[in-house]
Amino acid sequence: MSTQSSESGQQSDSELGRPRLLQRVHEAIRVRYYSRRTEEAYVHWIKRYIIFNGKRHPETMGEAEVTAFLNHLAVERHVAAATQNQALSAILFLYRQVLGRELPWLDGVQRPSRPPRVPVVLTRAEVQRLLAGSRGRAG
Repeated sequence: MSTQSSESGQQSDSELGRPRLLQRVHEAIRVRYYSRRTEEAYVHWIKRYIIFNGKRHPETMGEAEVTAFLNHLAVERHVAAATQNQALSAILFLYRQVLGRELPWLDGVQRPSRPPRVPVVLTRAEVQRLLAGSRGRAG
């Protein structure tokens, strides 16, 4: 028995006769016909989440660890809102679809907001104001 499972009092997937966690993630994604790119991204974020938390099994973690990981991405890694959302989606998938565990406290987590989209063209009224304020000769 590994030191991790003996310390936590929980058995690992292999000790329980189940496929390993990442194998279960791959299977859950493929059963749902997600794209290969989504599969790659989800597995990447799940691995980073586990490594960030000292390689602990996700079944032994909860709100504090998920929140710490997402905050780390935003504050220390300065990832874009879309990137943080992708990481959150991967973690939600892991808990809901693979581990069969709802995370009700995540329903209240504020998803990162995207910066406001600034138009790259002027409106008709803005063009008219600019032309009305300019001096000079036309062509």
